[in-house]
Amino acid sequence: MKIFLKDALATRNLGIILGQTLKANTVILLEGDLGAGKTTLVQGLGKGLDIDEPIVSPTFTIINEYNRARLPLYHLDLYRLEAAEIVGLNLDTYWEGVEVEPGIVAIEWAQRLPYRPDAYLTIHLANDNESQYLEEVNSTARTAQIIPFNLSLDEKILTLSEG
Repeated sequence: MKIFLKDALATRNLGIILGQTLKANTVILLEGDLGAGKTTLVQGLGKGLDIDEPIVSPTFTIINEYNRARLPLYHLDLYRLEAAEIVGLNLDTYWEGVEVEPGIVAIEWAQRLPYRPDAYLTIHLANDNESQYLEEVNSTARTAQIIPFNLSLDEKILTLSEG
C-alpha cells in the first residue's frame, strides 16, 4: 500500500493514525534515506499514543522508552550500529514483551536488523519531488510504502491510500 504525503505534517498525521490504531506488540520497521521522515513519523506515533514528552531521535542513545502513554513506545535507531552490535541488544525482548511492558516498537534504519520478528509492519519512506500531485516541487513531499507481514491493519489505515 502506497500513500502520498504532501509534507512533514502529513507524515506526522500518518504516525498519529498508527498510534491511535495499532495494538501492543506491534513492531514497525522504518526504512528510508536520511531526512525521509522516519523520526517525524515516530513523533506522530507518540502523539497518537498520547505521549506528552518530546519524541527525539535515539541516534546516540540507541533506544528511547516512553512509558507514560496508552501503550509504551520503544523507539530504536540502528543507524550507527553494525550487525554484531545489534544482535547484542537482544531486541526481541522488546517485541516479545517479556522483560518490558508490551507496547509499540518503532525501529529506524530497520534494514540493518540481522533478524526480524514473526510479525511486523514495514514502512519505507522516500522523498517524492516528482509527484504528479504537486504543481511545483515540494522538498518535504514523500511517499510511504506500508507493507504488513503477518499483521492485520485497521480499516482506518487501509483507507489512507484511497485518499
